[in-house]
Amino acid sequence: MKRNNNGLLYGPEDKVSYFQSGLLGLQHVLAMDVYVPPLIIAGLLSMSVVQKTGFLQAAFLACGIGTILQTKFFMKLPVSQGPSFVPIGAVAGVYLTNGGANGGMATVLGSLLIGAVLLILLGISGIYQKIINTLVPALVGGTIITCVGLSLLPSALNDNIFKASGNAAQNIEIAAITGAVMLIAITIGLRVPQLQRLFRVSSIIIALIVGTIAASFMGRFDWSSVNNAPWFSLPGFTAFHYGFHFSLPAILTFIVIYMVLTTETTGTWFAMSAVVGEKISKKQWNRGIIGEGLSCLFAAILGTTPMTGYSTNAGVISITGVASRRVFVSAGIWFMVLGFFGKLSAFLSAVPAPVIGGIFSIICVIIMLNGLNVIRYLDTNESSIYILGIPIVLTMAVILVPSHLVASTPQIIQYLLGSPITIAAISAIILNLVMGERPEKSPSSAAETVTTKKQTSKLAESKS
Repeated sequence: MKRNNNGLLYGPEDKVSYFQSGLLGLQHVLAMDVYVPPLIIAGLLSMSVVQKTGFLQAAFLACGIGTILQTKFFMKLPVSQGPSFVPIGAVAGVYLTNGGANGGMATVLGSLLIGAVLLILLGISGIYQKIINTLVPALVGGTIITCVGLSLLPSALNDNIFKASGNAAQNIEIAAITGAVMLIAITIGLRVPQLQRLFRVSSIIIALIVGTIAASFMGRFDWSSVNNAPWFSLPGFTAFHYGFHFSLPAILTFIVIYMVLTTETTGTWFAMSAVVGEKISKKQWNRGIIGEGLSCLFAAILGTTPMTGYSTNAGVISITGVASRRVFVSAGIWFMVLGFFGKLSAFLSAVPAPVIGGIFSIICVIIMLNGLNVIRYLDTNESSIYILGIPIVLTMAVILVPSHLVASTPQIIQYLLGSPITIAAISAIILNLVMGERPEKSPSSAAETVTTKKQTSKLAESKS
């Protein structure tokens, strides 16, 4: 199997067979822990088992709709949508402040609806693309990508392994088995070209299967939740059940949340652009934010948390070499299937956290290295060191800051501190405005910079 110039086995426009795209789409779904934020929110809101199941199913359904909208119609890059961790505190806060079980969710959904409409208007107006082109050159984009991977790594290790439920030593053992199996599969795929399709492309799903089997032998897989789940059911608690209520303080709160989410999504898109080697056009930026708004709009109608570009996309593509949009549309269809089939949703939810952590931690490192790879091809100077380095320091500072200090700050500051990616992006943009040079003409994206430099390097090698 031939690779393209970016090391991909399947590029965005490659036509993978429907059967294979279905299998690879399922693998992508399995590699994304999209069920974690909804389950955390459901716990904070003290939802009943029935409500929790409906909330999770609605999240899967919204993921599927958003993924198909972005991949096929709007952004037109291989992008999966998923729930961010950023809105968790805001959802719980607005819910409890506005009546809790007696109307709190209606206020949450009303605020999410308004925020989604504003995102759509931002894309239609064309302002978003102008902001990106002005404030986010390739150096800033590469820095943001690096910080995306770095900011996710502590969650992958702590939340999914070290601090996950169960015996810590056993968690490490399960994560190590899962990660080792994935690395072995990738190695076989790289060393034996004839087996790339089987091993490198399917490395994540192979690791998930082996890791889950190992966890099951250790008594760590809860089959009862799968057995008790219905085969088929509709999401029961949507906006048609809760209704919409509009409160100005709540709306302002979620406008701030959406600003933070948009910053995160920008980093995700930069990472995806760099991995697939395709620059994002002006139209794509604007269409992408419209698709983001529509994803969040459908999520609000379905009664779940906002859906944004999921950060693990680039890492999964780097590992598997699969960037076909047809595969990502298949992933969207699988998400929608999970939204209606309770047993499949229950099975995914029952996959032990250390299994996800073993894969997720490697994906985070791959994302981080993709960002550094972008910067590697740039003509840097002394100021570039600070534009890259300070955001990394701030990312780690936000991750490590004691929770009691965060709790003592104003609510808006708490939202910002809850998103290391946003702090990294804002600091990188400001530092570049203050310290960065002003070239006569700079590439419009990280991907364009990487592609140009690689072509120049190859041309020089061929001449020599």
